[in-house]
This record gives sequence, structure tokens and C-alpha cells, in this order.
Amino acid sequence: MKIILLYGGRSAEHEVSLLSAFSVVNAVYYNYYQVQLVMITKEGRWLKGPLLSEAPTSPDTLALTNEETKGEEISPGEIYEEDAIVFPLLHGPNGEDGTIQGFLETIGMPYVGAGVLTSACGMDKIMTKYILQAAGIPQVPYVPVLKNAWKENPKKIFDQCEGSLLYPMFVKPANMGSSVGISKAENREELQNALQEAYRYDTRAIVEQGIEAREIEVAVLGNEDVRTTMPGEIVKDVAFYDYNSKYIDNRIEMQIPAQIPEETQAKAQEFAKKAYTMLGGSGLSRCDFFLTNKNELFLNELNTMPGFTEFSMYPLLWEKTGLPYGDLIEELIQLGMNRFNQRRSFLTNVEATEKEAENEAE
Repeated sequence: MKIILLYGGRSAEHEVSLLSAFSVVNAVYYNYYQVQLVMITKEGRWLKGPLLSEAPTSPDTLALTNEETKGEEISPGEIYEEDAIVFPLLHGPNGEDGTIQGFLETIGMPYVGAGVLTSACGMDKIMTKYILQAAGIPQVPYVPVLKNAWKENPKKIFDQCEGSLLYPMFVKPANMGSSVGISKAENREELQNALQEAYRYDTRAIVEQGIEAREIEVAVLGNEDVRTTMPGEIVKDVAFYDYNSKYIDNRIEMQIPAQIPEETQAKAQEFAKKAYTMLGGSGLSRCDFFLTNKNELFLNELNTMPGFTEFSMYPLLWEKTGLPYGDLIEELIQLGMNRFNQRRSFLTNVEATEKEAENEAE
């Protein structure tokens, strides 16, 4: 069977995707699979690279825009193949927001990860908040702020934020990941600057109450049969865990398992499973929580295509749970195929019902 590894993308997380892709191609079981490299450039061009039958020795193999490793430009529809599955290892907008998933549904290709609706809702921080709120899952107080509303009446937005929240506040673009565009605001001037920064990446932003808290993460895996890992903790040596801290400076440590009470651990797993189910998750997700010194747990976000780099929490959590990286990829492929076959059977049932109705009408 062939894995079509789709990576890169047009979002600000392009480089993160390349790091994730290189980790994945080095963990695939090549005695069962071949890997077809397909890279989406920052400009949106689709480049077809080599077909791998073994792990590459250098990340340059994946850099399909270099002269030495230049890929062949193709149209998106040309990735279609029988007996293949797409691993859309894309982060951020135009990757994990439902757009690629919708395209793959349209051309009839099985793929790893969440479907269209789950991807779109999970990517959008405001929609995620609404769904989690309906599910009764605790969250930090927040205020959604649309760019048009901000431009029309900044004072009203300031009053709304300062009337509902206390400084410090965190301002985030609604549709972005890997801490891109996120800023901390200690006063009104910083709040204004933070909103302007967020609007560089999206027309919708969310302002959240800043709290003193540890960052706890739970990995989720499955379709109908959902499993979770023990929680892990991000231990920072910086006050604010931004993009550079995550991927450039690597100024973090992963503590697995997190040193938290058993009751809090069970609660995090319960909330993660409930959030995943409410959003209609399939394949995988990572649930990120805040944990206060009073052991109050707040779900921050649900990431439907978490990072797969060597520093990433998601594969490390499963490895510590007894599922090695290669086995994890294998399971994700099987989950993707199962979901594809199930959806195909649903369509077949609909067609059969329609035909029965036509026969009865005749």
C-alpha cells in the first residue's frame, strides 16, 4: 500500500509541517508501505517528489523546491491513486481546517485524521469554545473579537474585554496554531498591539483570561472506540510559550507522566474524551489543558493534527503509553481506512434506499 504524505502548506506553520514530515517518513514500516512525497509550497503549488521505499537520510529529500531535490509540479487532483491513503501532515489554515479534508472527500481518497466538520471546528478557537461550553467542559473566560467590530469601535471592545476579563490577557487569532500570532497583554496599549498582531493572521480573534497555570496535554486516538493517554506536562523555562520556544529554541521539556493527582489525571482524560466525541473526532487529536495550583482544570484547545516532530508531545505520550512511533502511524492508517470504508458504506446504503424508493414508486 502507498502512503501519500502531503506536507508543507501555505500557512505560517509550513516549516513545522516539514519537521513533522521528516519524523514520519523515518518511522514508517517500509516492509509494508511505500511513501509518495507531495509538498505544497508556500505559494500553493503542488510538487510531487520521489517515491520512498526506505527512510531518507537527510531532511533535504523533502525540500522539493531545492534545485537538487526539485519536485514535479502537478495539479492537486493528480494525487489520486487506487490502493493509497493520504497522510495530510499539514498544520494551520489550508491544512487542518477542513479545506484539504473536503478536497480529499471530493476526489474519493481515504486519509488520516479528522473529517471536514471536526477539522473546521477544531481549528477555529471560537467555535471550539462554543462547542465545549455546550458540553459543559470548563474553560477560561474569553471574549471573541471580530476585526470589523474592532475597527468600528475600539473603545467598545476595550470596555467589553476589561469588563469581563482581568489583565494579563492572551490574544489569539481564531484560526492559527503553534502559538503563531499569540500575544500577552498586561494593559490596554498592549491589548491594542496584541489585537493588531492577531489580525495579521485572521479576521477573527479571541481574548482569553490569563491565569497562572501549568500546561497539561492528553493524546486521543480512535474513531468510535476512543482511547486516551496519561497526561503529559510542558515544562517551560520561559514565561510565554511562543512559536520560537516550541520550534526554534526548543526551550521546553516534556514531563511524562505529568506529576498531578490521580483524580486530576482521570478528569483530564474524561474531558479530553468528551471534547473529542462532541467535536466528532476521528483518527487523532491532542487536548491541551490549563491546571491551576488549586487543581482547577480548564480545556484550552483541541488540536486535530498535532505536531509529529521529535519534540512533539503527541507521539511521545503514546510512546510512554506503550505505542511506539511506527505502531502509532500504522494505527492511524488503519483508522483512516476504516473511516473511509464506513463512510462509503453509508453512501451505498443511501443509494440502495433511493433505488428501493424508485422501484416502489414504479
